[in-house]
Amino acid sequence: MAGKQILAVGLDAGSVETRFVICALDNGRLRFLGCAAVPSRGWRKGKIDDQKALSESILAALRKAEAAAGVSVESAAVGMGGPTIRGANARGVLELEYVREIDQRDVRRVVDRAARVQLQPDRMLLQLFPQDFVVDGHPGHRDPRKMMASTLEVNVHLITASVQEHTALIGAVNHAHLVVEETVFEALAACYAAVLPEERREGIVAVDIGAESTEMVVYYGDSLYLASMVRVCGDHFTRDLAQGLVLTFDEAETVKLEYGSALSELCLENVLVELPAPGNRGYRDISRRVVNQILEARSEELFRHVRSELTRVGMEHALLGGVFLTGGGAKLPDLCDVADRILDCEARYGLAVGIEDWPGDLDDPKWCVAAGLAMYSAKLKAKERQKRETAGWLGRILK
Repeated sequence: MAGKQILAVGLDAGSVETRFVICALDNGRLRFLGCAAVPSRGWRKGKIDDQKALSESILAALRKAEAAAGVSVESAAVGMGGPTIRGANARGVLELEYVREIDQRDVRRVVDRAARVQLQPDRMLLQLFPQDFVVDGHPGHRDPRKMMASTLEVNVHLITASVQEHTALIGAVNHAHLVVEETVFEALAACYAAVLPEERREGIVAVDIGAESTEMVVYYGDSLYLASMVRVCGDHFTRDLAQGLVLTFDEAETVKLEYGSALSELCLENVLVELPAPGNRGYRDISRRVVNQILEARSEELFRHVRSELTRVGMEHALLGGVFLTGGGAKLPDLCDVADRILDCEARYGLAVGIEDWPGDLDDPKWCVAAGLAMYSAKLKAKERQKRETAGWLGRILK
């Protein structure tokens, strides 16, 4: 009798769209089954403003995704981002009392000590990533097990979040009749989907540009060096156009999508764009170059903030793997050229890789987070199955 199909599901509850990706885990390979995206409600400035409205958006997207995949979903890996996310370094130290071989239990103990940092009352640990181990004062070890030492230290990067925001997100997902397998930093999920392990080792930054928040992660070698927020997001571009051209927000968004570019020099001055006149007094013409000058200024600011974050961890000249842009806000034409110029390294759009039968129409930066969350879900399910199989064999041996 065939075993029950193992589903790997990613939920990206964004401020503009709520997206699901449903995959099946077959013999260690991830196969696409279905997806869905519906407009999101319940968000305000990157924070949950109406939990019930968000839950309704999640449920609507879930039902649509289940119908497309032909399966029933019970749980999902859920992305979390927004302005409440923080990244910080920490260190743990473990004295072994005498020189002996380091084992897995020692590794767990020293990582647990690194995680015991004093957080503010409304902060919680979302994820922890070991960077390197220090064995008797010698740094740079990725796996210290079976080494002889009397002291073991570990450097880690911690991602923390607001307890209130995390609780609201979990509650919204639960009210949509879903179990949360794990909450994952959204930029990390996007990087997981779009950047291959060998590319991460060369030094990369993944920048996930959403409508109301922008997050970034920096990898070098096998280690996460930085998880951070950037103060410029997709809505800033739209607001700049609305203010500069005297438009409503929706009109500015339409202009951005139809005529916008992050580079103004490529546009001739005599190319005109027809815009609504203030007060519904007909229409007016304006140079398309002016539109793109506004967007270019904000694009440069965005990547100057990214460069500042890179400088903070000494990675501004170490990105041999380049820059990966994901998220709906990354689709602004020529944005990669601005990133290339400001960060002085190759920039490209991030697209999900590694999922069998991935549809061509989902080759879009905005689907990276949901795809990465499905991959993360698959990783969790694979570990769970391995534990059960190991426990089963031990049970037979010890019976």
